[in-house]
Amino acid sequence: MRSLRIGTVLIALTALGACGDTLGEQAILGAGAGTAGAVVTNGDPVTGAVVGAAANVAYCRKYPSRC
Repeated sequence: MRSLRIGTVLIALTALGACGDTLGEQAILGAGAGTAGAVVTNGDPVTGAVVGAAANVAYCRKYPSRC
């Protein structure tokens, strides 16, 4: 079970690597990855979505050449 959680978290982090081209895409992709990570780790999905969206948007704004 632990390896399934680790694998899912890695998939969620990989999804964050697909930043998106617009602010909306970045927020949606980040929210999806954050929600998936929260569900797998028994966290709050809403909090995961907010944190994931904010993190992905912040990352893409800081490193636009990587997104």
